[in-house]
Amino acid sequence: MTGTTRPAHSPEPAAPRGPAGPAESAAAPAETAVLPTGAATAPFPGPSRGTELALVLLALLLCGCGYCAVELATSGAVPDGIAWYGGGMAALALLAHLAVRLRAPGADPLLLPTAVLLNGIGLVLIHRLDLATPGRPAAPAQLVWSALGVALFIAVVAGLRDHRTLRRYTYLSAVTALLLMTVPVFFPAVNGARIWVRLGGLSLQPAEFAKVLLAVFFAGHLAAHGTALAHSGRRIWRCRLPTGRALGPVLAAWLLSVAVLVFERDLGTSLLFFLLFVILLYVATGRTGWIAVGLLLAALGAWAVGRLEPHVHARIEVWLHPFATVDAGRGPGQLAQSLFAFDAGGLTGTGLGLGHSALVGFAAKSDFILATAGEELGLVGLTALFLLYGLLVERGFRTALALRDRFGRLLSVGLASIVALQVFVIAGGVTGLIPLTGMAMPFLAQGGSSVVTNWVIVALLVRAGDAARRQAGGAGRWRRVEAVGAP
Repeated sequence: MTGTTRPAHSPEPAAPRGPAGPAESAAAPAETAVLPTGAATAPFPGPSRGTELALVLLALLLCGCGYCAVELATSGAVPDGIAWYGGGMAALALLAHLAVRLRAPGADPLLLPTAVLLNGIGLVLIHRLDLATPGRPAAPAQLVWSALGVALFIAVVAGLRDHRTLRRYTYLSAVTALLLMTVPVFFPAVNGARIWVRLGGLSLQPAEFAKVLLAVFFAGHLAAHGTALAHSGRRIWRCRLPTGRALGPVLAAWLLSVAVLVFERDLGTSLLFFLLFVILLYVATGRTGWIAVGLLLAALGAWAVGRLEPHVHARIEVWLHPFATVDAGRGPGQLAQSLFAFDAGGLTGTGLGLGHSALVGFAAKSDFILATAGEELGLVGLTALFLLYGLLVERGFRTALALRDRFGRLLSVGLASIVALQVFVIAGGVTGLIPLTGMAMPFLAQGGSSVVTNWVIVALLVRAGDAARRQAGGAGRWRRVEAVGAP
C-alpha cells in the first residue's frame, strides 16, 4: 500500500467523453461537505480478483450447505436437484465475477461475494418456507428474478464505462422516478397499499426502481447546488436561509414523500425517499441544521398522515399494542408471531427447517423473512446477517471516500444509504422498534423488483470502486487518497 496523497485543492478528474450536462458546468470550485473534510480516507485493500473468486466460491458452498440442511431437516434426504440449482447459481456467480475481472478489475473484491451470499441465503429461506406452505411456491420465481438481477449486474458492469456518465441524466432520472412512483396509484391496492403494478401474471413494484433513479437525481442536483445550499441565502441571526431556487427541491422531496404516504399508503418507501435526501443533503452541505429540519418535516408528515390515513394509523396501533389481539382472544397478529419467532430462536436458533415462522402468514416470505432467520439461525445467525449488510454498506461508504468527483461520492453514499435504510426500517419493524413499513429486506426477502434493484446498486458500487482506483493512480494497488479539502 502506498502512502500517496492528493493535494487538497487539486481539480476533479476529467469527465467521461461526450457532451457535458448542465449540472457538470455548474459545479462549484470549492466544497463544504461531510465526506471531504480534509482528512485522509482509509486505504482500500488490494483489489485481488483471486480473493473475490475464492469468496464467491465460499458463498456458493455455504448456500449449498444451507439448502441441503433444509431438505435433510424436513425430508431426511439430500435434494435431487442440488446439482442443477447449485450449478446454475455457480454459473451465474462466476459470470458476474468474470465481468468484474474483465471490465472493472480495480473494483472492491468484497462487494460481489457479499451480494452472492445474501441472495443465496434468501433463496434458502424462501425455499424453506415453501416447504411449510405447499401450494404457494415462491423460490422458483425468486430464482428467476435473481438470475435477471445478475444479468443486469453484468450489463451495468460491462456497459457503463464511467459512473459520471449518469450525471448527464440527473433531471431525466427525476422525471422517470416520478412516473414510476405515480403508476401504482392507478392499480388496485394490495394488502392496503398501492405499491404494486399487476399485468397478467407479472407483478412489479416500480418504487424499487425509482429509488436508484432518485439517488442519481439527488447526487446530481446536490453536486451542482450543494455549495449554494451551504453558503447562499439571507442570514437571520445565526441561521442562513437558502435561496428559493436551492430550497425548492428540498421541499419537493418532502412533498413527494408525503404524497407517496397519502396516495399509496406506503410508509416504508416514503420514509426511505425522504431520509435518503436528508442524508445526501447533510453530506453535500455539512450543515447539521438540515438534519434537524429534515427530521422535523418527517415527523410532521408522519404525524399528520398517521392521524388521518386509516391504513397507516392501523400500523401504528399494531406497533404500540402488538399483543392486543392475543389479549382479546383472537390469536397473535403478524408482529406478535414475529416476536414469538425471535424468542423461540434464542441464541443459536432451532436449526434450518425446524422453525414455525410460517405461522406469521402471507408476509412470512417477504416482509417478515427476518423472523425465519431469527428463529432458525438464532441471534448468532441474525448477527452474521447484519454484519454482511454492514459490510456492504461500509464498502459503499469507503468507495465514496476514495472517489475524487463530487457526484460519484454522493452517488456512492446514496446507494449505500438505500441499503442501510432498508435494513434499519425492516429490522426495526419486525422487531417492534418502529412501526411496520412493508418493505423488502435487501436480497433476502421475496420480491423480484427488490432483488433486481439491489443487484443494480451493487453493480454501480462496483463501477464506482473501479473508478476510485483509477482516479487514485490505478497502478497496481490502491493508493491512499486525501479528499478535497473544505474551505
